[in-house]
Amino acid sequence: MTVGIRHDDLRRRNRAMVIAAVRRAGQPSRTEIAATTALSPSTISAITADLIAEGILVESRSGDTTAARRGRPQVAVRLSPAAATIVTMVLSMNQLSAALIDYAGETVAEERRKLPTLDLSREALVHEVVGILRDLVGRMPQGRRPILRIVFAIQGITDSGERKLLWSPITPHADIDFASILEEEFGIPVTVENDCNMIAVGLRWRNPERYARDFIAVLLSHGIGMGMVLRGELFTGTQSSGGEFGHMIHRPDGALCRCGRRGCIEAYAGNYAIWRNARGLPETEAVARDVTDDDIRALAEVARRQPGPEREAFRTAGEAIGFGLGSLFALIDPAPVAIVGHGANAFDLMEKPMLDAIARTAGGVHSGAISFDTEPDEMPLIREGCAMRALTFIDQEVFSPAQAPAPGRNVA
Repeated sequence: MTVGIRHDDLRRRNRAMVIAAVRRAGQPSRTEIAATTALSPSTISAITADLIAEGILVESRSGDTTAARRGRPQVAVRLSPAAATIVTMVLSMNQLSAALIDYAGETVAEERRKLPTLDLSREALVHEVVGILRDLVGRMPQGRRPILRIVFAIQGITDSGERKLLWSPITPHADIDFASILEEEFGIPVTVENDCNMIAVGLRWRNPERYARDFIAVLLSHGIGMGMVLRGELFTGTQSSGGEFGHMIHRPDGALCRCGRRGCIEAYAGNYAIWRNARGLPETEAVARDVTDDDIRALAEVARRQPGPEREAFRTAGEAIGFGLGSLFALIDPAPVAIVGHGANAFDLMEKPMLDAIARTAGGVHSGAISFDTEPDEMPLIREGCAMRALTFIDQEVFSPAQAPAPGRNVA
């Protein structure tokens, strides 16, 4: 009995390794898969044969002209787009989007809606979320296998069980169990994720050399968010999605934050905070709801041309982020940082005060190990993170079971 369990576990692990190698490489040969996984050629041949028979992989001729000149064209394998379908959904300030993604990671169909998220009732918000998914499912091409998973990223705090929106600055409503609502309506498994966590997942897939074992993604937008990977694992809290960097206290009893508290990092570095400081408004001034990325871009252009309140506003923002990062690095040690979002377009105005602030903290002792990179558009990363979250779940839990389906069986 014990031997049988171990054999099944080994089979599952090997299948998952092969699928992961193909997903990472795109279109590798069996020889390349063997080199990546350290599995034997005979094991690779047997597993890929099963996966092809099950419709999970398909063969294709690679573009390796060197192999072709030797007289034996390289036969590669790739993920079959038709093997499964997943849905990604993203809810952010005044915007809701959803996309059908095939098993190879390509977008099949997409829906986008502009919403007044701060003004919608709870019922209206849920109605919009259900409606966009219903419209998207209605665009499902014929012949596709059914949707196996939905990953819904939300700007705000989600629960560690990946079921609920606990709180968000983009809506006055809290504790919305979106997963249960959507599962009851569509009968498809759903996970609810923090948007910054999905940015971290997206970065890891996009640039695994830089973003591997330990790194941090800081979102600079209307709000300030963070996703962290520590020791190779996405950091989440025991009750919530964790990583609420923007709502760490920078100055006790300081500027008013949109969360209702005072002195948060976001209250100095969010778009609305930079606008408030640049215009010389009181720190207790109600948070502006309509500060756009274009508004911040225009402020940055003025700040680059001349000293003044605009430049000081960006300096204050960089300092707040720097002190926050320095305190964090005192706990976890320095790590690569990605500055993500439209605020990254003004990183040149914030970088020096940010580094100066880090150097003044305990976490700045090893500040030479800190490196920054910028990604000015967060939405593609959020969608990519959602897609990879869903697809890798299918790779590991659906298509790599302990006992694989028989050849030819419709595994979806």
